[in-house]
Amino acid sequence: NCKLPPSPPRIPIIGNLHQLGTLTHRSLRDLSQKYGPLMLLHLGQSPTLVVSSAEMATEIMKNQDPVFANRPSTTTENALLYGCTDIAFAPYGEYWRQVKKICVLELLSAKRVHCFKNLREEEVDAVIQKISSSCSSREEGEVVINLSTVLLTLTNNIISRCAFGAKHESVHGDKFGQLSRDLLSLLGAFSFSDFFPSIGWMDVVTGLSSKVNKVSQEVDAFFDQVIDEHLLRHSDSQDGHGQVKDISKLDLMDILLLIQKDNPNISRNNIKTLILDMFLGGTDTTATAIEWTMADLIKNPKVMKKAQDEVRRVVGNKCKVEEDDINQMDYLKCIVKESLRLHPPVVFLLREPSKSTQIAGYDIPSRTKVYINVWAIQRDATLWEDPDEFRPERFINNPLDFKGQEFEFIPFGSGRRGCPGITFGITVAEYSLANLLYYFNWELPAGDEREDLDMTETFGITVNKKIPLNVVPTLYSSPQLENGAN
Repeated sequence: NCKLPPSPPRIPIIGNLHQLGTLTHRSLRDLSQKYGPLMLLHLGQSPTLVVSSAEMATEIMKNQDPVFANRPSTTTENALLYGCTDIAFAPYGEYWRQVKKICVLELLSAKRVHCFKNLREEEVDAVIQKISSSCSSREEGEVVINLSTVLLTLTNNIISRCAFGAKHESVHGDKFGQLSRDLLSLLGAFSFSDFFPSIGWMDVVTGLSSKVNKVSQEVDAFFDQVIDEHLLRHSDSQDGHGQVKDISKLDLMDILLLIQKDNPNISRNNIKTLILDMFLGGTDTTATAIEWTMADLIKNPKVMKKAQDEVRRVVGNKCKVEEDDINQMDYLKCIVKESLRLHPPVVFLLREPSKSTQIAGYDIPSRTKVYINVWAIQRDATLWEDPDEFRPERFINNPLDFKGQEFEFIPFGSGRRGCPGITFGITVAEYSLANLLYYFNWELPAGDEREDLDMTETFGITVNKKIPLNVVPTLYSSPQLENGAN
């Protein structure tokens, strides 16, 4: 007899869908407090296991990691990500191992991340210059900037230059900026095929199918154009023996095209989907992480002051922040960890068992969708003191890391399907924050109180701040900054 995990009562046909609420991670945390850390929901016709404790997450992503190494994919992911041949959703197996190896060794290694150091510094510098000139140009009254937009443009430009060798605004007139926004909204859209396969035709009625087809064709045409341009450029950048003259100047598309030369198993579509992963995994998530951190700092002026004092002390007599300075900014690192604990940009880790298995005495049928609620685990009162408080001090002299070894803190996932872009994402977040804290003091617009800052979330592929972060920067004046400006 099958012993399934506990379930809330369900309604015929829709099952437990009505219990998800607009902030699904919070609704599921509340339900799990009643039904336990392993809870079976029926979302339409789709059985879904919700995991809400570090202990159960350890069982899935460590003790039974090979069994749970697949990820469930949605209809839109399948259509937009070339049949899920990307690293995020490819089925666990030989192909996935091959592309994971390419990502870890060639695209996102510490050495490769270091190669893009100048590019990151240039992009962050451009943002600092832009904010500085808005501060200087104000004649009367305060200048309010939408930091949410500034940060998304920054991360888009960094990833665009790493991937294509050009800023996203200049890649075919920001064609890709608009396409990536369309992609993100479609990947988060509700599809009848996922929850009610028997009436999947409803996606045609709602117009989802035609939108997905249209964006899919546009993305494909865009990438064909970019790949052709890169191939043309390759022929100009090779010596007489067909070797690339300067490998350090290659962008990610160049690297993938070189790998393809030696590896016929990697198709043109595989290259497109791996580059897509870089955008989907590295732009919105990183911008969101920095935005939540800045919001938390503005709400907590003592923490902000302590962070600014550290950054300014470490930078010392130099006239700019250098990436290597970050290694001495221990408190800044604690702030980033605490912000990722409170606001993991991706709140659910998805898994799917390849065969029937058992967890904690319960039977888990194969192909059950598994949602590991990272948000709930990282705010679990049995693991964290005052879990809803923003308190970076909890990470001082605390060996807890986000590499996925300790399951109470897993903002980047864990196990075989852990995020391969940790080094890249953290480097961009820490360096951007250090610059924002070094060059400016930050206030809310006149009349807004820090304690009233709206921290409401909006649920999607990433959990963003619902109301954009509008802030008033003022230039920090120090002798070395003024000398640097002269």
